[in-house]
Amino acid sequence: MDIYVGNLPFDADEQMVIDAFSEHGSVSRFKMITDRETGRPRGFGFITMDDPAQAEAAINAMDGQDIGGRAVRVNAAQQKSGGGGGGRDRDRRY
Repeated sequence: MDIYVGNLPFDADEQMVIDAFSEHGSVSRFKMITDRETGRPRGFGFITMDDPAQAEAAINAMDGQDIGGRAVRVNAAQQKSGGGGGGRDRDRRY
């Protein structure tokens, strides 16, 4: 199950987040989202936990908890909707 983790401090590293969530179950993956141009963290990421019960426990326990001095927002990740890739001028004819 994928878990959204928001409001992360910009100086947080992956191990800091993994350690915090590992107290509630086995973390199989963490992906910190970074800015495409600068490579700097954008303040959120996604945790993957294979056991749904552990994932739910982690969501309930970690939402609002402090990581690196900030209260993080934690919830079940929403699946990305299709589409995109267009941009606002996609229907413009030249």
